[in-house]
Amino acid sequence: MGIIPYAFLLLFLIISAIDYYLLFSKGKGIFAVRSHSERLSNGDVNALKIYTENFYRFPVYLNVIDEIPHQFQRRDIQFNLTLQPGEKKIIHYELRPVKRGSYHFGKIQVFVNTPLRFFSRRYSLGQDAEVPVYPSYLQLRKYQLMAISSRLSEIGLKKMRRLGHSMEFEQIKEYVIGDDYRTVNWKATARKGQLMVNNYTDEKSQQVYCVIDKSRVMKMPFEELSLLDYSINASLVLCNVALVKQDKAGLITFAENIGTFLSAEKKASQMQAILEALYNQKTRYLESDFERLYIMLRRKVTQRSLIVLFTNFESLTGMRRQLPYLKKIAENHLLLTIFFENTELSNFIAKPAGNLETVYTKTVAENFAFEKKLIVKELKQNGILTILTPPQLLTVNAVNKYLEIKAKQMI
Repeated sequence: MGIIPYAFLLLFLIISAIDYYLLFSKGKGIFAVRSHSERLSNGDVNALKIYTENFYRFPVYLNVIDEIPHQFQRRDIQFNLTLQPGEKKIIHYELRPVKRGSYHFGKIQVFVNTPLRFFSRRYSLGQDAEVPVYPSYLQLRKYQLMAISSRLSEIGLKKMRRLGHSMEFEQIKEYVIGDDYRTVNWKATARKGQLMVNNYTDEKSQQVYCVIDKSRVMKMPFEELSLLDYSINASLVLCNVALVKQDKAGLITFAENIGTFLSAEKKASQMQAILEALYNQKTRYLESDFERLYIMLRRKVTQRSLIVLFTNFESLTGMRRQLPYLKKIAENHLLLTIFFENTELSNFIAKPAGNLETVYTKTVAENFAFEKKLIVKELKQNGILTILTPPQLLTVNAVNKYLEIKAKQMI
């Protein structure tokens, strides 16, 4: 056979030994740590980072695998990168949770190769972490920022024209589109040379309660998020808008029993109390007891208030079973009932029918969709304000309706 095979074997062993020595002679050759906010926002895309650094004196090739929580059901959070000696790099990735609760992050597994690539060394870096997923506080911040910069129209919020005003005068300001022309101050207009209007303060300290149905009808998912979570996210934003408007915001959850009751207040800590209360809500699997809700409102909410009820009526019969209690609530309060349009059903109806079976199925689907419209009509006939909305537009439609109610001074 000659000496050549032995020479190649010796060379292989020498290179392997060098590669092994380069990888394992240094106690800590790689640094990696995960960075994220203290809590994640449910239903939103959350940004995470992994900071990496090379302590070796030669370039290395990394395969970085992050042990993300099992709730995401993803196995693709791994990254390949090259680090020069002493180089630092930041890995960016995103996660979208669709359930509230505690999420467990494991360690960061880093597999390191030298340029020789004979051996691979594994580092288990970073710390295990329990991260809570809260209702959508990112959506809350977005609405706040849009309001501050007067860009609410970009997310669908409308400027509501005030049909009346309170008697409390606040200031004179420049006219903008949507202001009531009846409030023009002609003397100030003549002095300034441009149109000026009297500005009156909205009525304040009115009570706004978000009432969330937690029964089985709210378990239905849309885009992986349940109707309950859509309602929770919308309630968080609506309560914040009410507090910004100097109203008092409160929260009620119910199913077969009353769950949470948070009295309407406008103190500084109210939003944090609402956030913590919403974090712990879970769907119940029994039918809601609207009679119990009416009795509780009669006993505990004595001042006329805006009651924003998030629920879901799938049939006209189901709504009529609860109608007597809804009418009783509307006698003492301004009741706004919000329930959901089945967008998947609407998409199915919009598709052309390819065969006779599809025609029958579409007919049934159209009957379901039409019944939702009948529910809206009957509720309005009984003096109950109603919104039928796609889940993804719930927040915008709820806030718009609240602003309309404020502008019309209906409370």
